Amino acid sequence: MDWNDIAAAAVTLFLVMDPLGNMAIFNAVLDKFDRRQRANIVARELCFALIILLAFLFAGNVILNFLGLSQPSLSIAGGILLFIIALRMIFPNPNVDAADPEEDPFIVPLAVPLVAGPSTIAILLLLSSTEPERILEWSLALLMAWGGTTVLLVASPFLLRVLGDRGSQALKRLMGMILVIIATQMLLNGVADFLTSLPNS
Repeated sequence: MDWNDIAAAAVTLFLVMDPLGNMAIFNAVLDKFDRRQRANIVARELCFALIILLAFLFAGNVILNFLGLSQPSLSIAGGILLFIIALRMIFPNPNVDAADPEEDPFIVPLAVPLVAGPSTIAILLLLSSTEPERILEWSLALLMAWGGTTVLLVASPFLLRVLGDRGSQALKRLMGMILVIIATQMLLNGVADFLTSLPNS
């Protein structure tokens, strides 16, 4: 196993899952529930998110072949999507409503799209289609990222009190800057693969 690649994939997935940015939304949605209900809902939604992400990771090649998607197109689309997510992390929109707090958030919006969002799914499809023989390594990277996300979201009430609004916003923007670099590199790799795949004129 190449632990450097696993760590890099885990960090990328962790940044895309954006647990620091999602802490406030989780707390807003679950504010009316007591501590035990809150813990049960968080555990349930995170398990749903993990199952969905693992399904896309293991079925990546089947999905791509069925839809007729190429590797360069996935890399370019993933890079653009990550770049948009990163910009939203750096320049958040304060007018976006999280969700209706009066309902039990079953799968939507906590599991999908907050944790198992389109950017995370795109990265998993990219990993599984690029090097399918390393699917166990990518699974380990996903579990590491999901584990880190779980720890932060479970501890979010305490962390929000410690960090405060300014601290959480600063960390979120720092993660956004790192994600901009990753998105740019993914986009450049996709363009390079596309140009390489063109027939020689």
